[in-house]
Amino acid sequence: MNSFEEFPISNRRCFRSPIPEISDAARYLDAAVSAHLAGQNELAESLIRAADMPAIREWTESLWGSASPYVQYRVVAGAPPNLPTDQRIKMRMPSPPEKLLLHQRDGYRCRFCGVPVIRSEIRQALKKLYPNALSWGTRNPEQHAAFQAMWLQYDHLLPHARGGNNDLDNVLITCAPCNFGRMNRTVDEVGLLDPRTREPVQSTWDGLERLLR
Repeated sequence: MNSFEEFPISNRRCFRSPIPEISDAARYLDAAVSAHLAGQNELAESLIRAADMPAIREWTESLWGSASPYVQYRVVAGAPPNLPTDQRIKMRMPSPPEKLLLHQRDGYRCRFCGVPVIRSEIRQALKKLYPNALSWGTRNPEQHAAFQAMWLQYDHLLPHARGGNNDLDNVLITCAPCNFGRMNRTVDEVGLLDPRTREPVQSTWDGLERLLR
């Protein structure tokens, strides 16, 4: 990871602005679900394949790798320290009712960069339906680029390792690149604005949830 002082960038909304291909992929996947629900399986499969774009993979890899030029950090006086494991609040993910509240509050958009996101349960359901179009192997290069970049995360704003709790005002919906890029650093340490100071993105994107309704 690069030293923040080498790249004096601060007060950013996100590490790297989303590329247009992500919006294109979201449209393809939205159309794929509509096609599936209409019984147009071949069209759905072709649209899922079309969303698997190399440019999206490059965007994702540029953010969550240890050598990312976009994820920069600085030492912040008074920042919460990394706590020993036995001093941390017990880590847990939101319960189903809490997740529903988060989806209603944040929508299906990353609170940092604003990209549309999709729950892993939706991805898994589509993979069962279209296993030849939606790859999801154990290695990053073996995973569908759009579903990888748009993978919904329940992110602790103050990281668990730094004393963060599980209250909903400390949990945000984010994409995997923004979550894994920040890791256990505070927003101040990576020069990002606190996303809670701005309203969530409002849109008609439903995270493809209608697939399971």
